[in-house]
Amino acid sequence: MRKFSIVVMALAALSATSAFAMGGKEAPGAAAGPEPTMGASGLPDLGGRVIVAVTENAYTPLNFVDPKTGKAMGWEYDAVNEIARRLNAKVDWQLSSWDLMIQSVRDGQFDVGMDGITITDERRGQVAFSDPYMVSQQFMLVRADEARFSDPASFAANPKLLVGAQAGTTNFYVAVYEVLDGDEQNKRIKLFETFGATVQALIAGDVDMVLMDAASSKGYIGANPGKLKSVGGPLGTEEFGFIFPPGSELVGPFNAALASMRADGTLERLNVKWFFEYQP
Repeated sequence: MRKFSIVVMALAALSATSAFAMGGKEAPGAAAGPEPTMGASGLPDLGGRVIVAVTENAYTPLNFVDPKTGKAMGWEYDAVNEIARRLNAKVDWQLSSWDLMIQSVRDGQFDVGMDGITITDERRGQVAFSDPYMVSQQFMLVRADEARFSDPASFAANPKLLVGAQAGTTNFYVAVYEVLDGDEQNKRIKLFETFGATVQALIAGDVDMVLMDAASSKGYIGANPGKLKSVGGPLGTEEFGFIFPPGSELVGPFNAALASMRADGTLERLNVKWFFEYQP
């Protein structure tokens, strides 16, 4: 989707080192911090700087509110808090809806944004990206008793079947161009304000399929015993990155911290924690 879907988490792909940072002038209003120095760990030292980070709290298991405790949590929370610790910085967490997030970061309202945001050439023209921190693929999430289709072709062949999606997300475009007929106005796509709302519509029978990564599917299936299942093979592969205002001086430090977390196994431990051990 923004947001693609995380799956089979090609964990090996996390060793990728290609950089996606974008140059250019800093966006008006972007908070400029002190030039980082090198700390004893060999990573940039941000001298206690407060990093204003934004997410949505609507994309399990990357960012969400635990229904049991009411606490905001997830893979991205853990990762960014650890990045800040390694860079001698603090995090001020803020919330934004998905449809405003990229623009808000671009305009400098926040220092860094995250929401399972897929790295694309179009988005690189608006914001700076970190190196990819995750690789994802999408699968078809359906009701547990679904027997009318088992893959994109059989779904597309039945004109009565509907798919739920958020406008402007990768899930939406995959539904349009890889499942249906390439028409973005196709009435078989029902649009919802949030990702969670698409899943609730699926459970209620208002739509028949939602595209989602394997890890998130596991979370929703676990949270709704006996109501959901995943069918078919993977659709597409995408990379997720943190986003920054154009020209942000935080891109380099974040990439350095990510590289250290990849090298010492921290990213893999977060994957295990949130995609395999976490039980909703």
